[in-house]
Amino acid sequence: QVQLVESGGGLVEAGGSLRLSCAASGRPFSNYALAWFRQAPGKEREFVARITLGGRYTYTDSVKGRFTISRDSAKNTVYLQMNSLKPEDTAVYYCAADVNTDFSYEYWGQGTQVTVSS
Repeated sequence: QVQLVESGGGLVEAGGSLRLSCAASGRPFSNYALAWFRQAPGKEREFVARITLGGRYTYTDSVKGRFTISRDSAKNTVYLQMNSLKPEDTAVYYCAADVNTDFSYEYWGQGTQVTVSS
């Protein structure tokens, strides 16, 4: 079992920055990949970024160069630094754990709202 708790969402103006955090507990943090997804109103949940056990990164094209995913094993926390935010980044952001490292994402957090005003 893995428990995930996101924080750091909020309201920000376009061009601003936010840093999301996801605190993990349960299974050893170093044993699984982690990712961020988001879901905007009326849209399907979409992949945002992923970080593997070895620290390799993957991003969706729309956030490349603006968002950075990182993990701190000492704090069992994964972060999503979001810069140059746009109104289209408005969504509920979810943290997910891929414990089998097969992109199945067995565990999810409750989500944190990010709203970017124009």
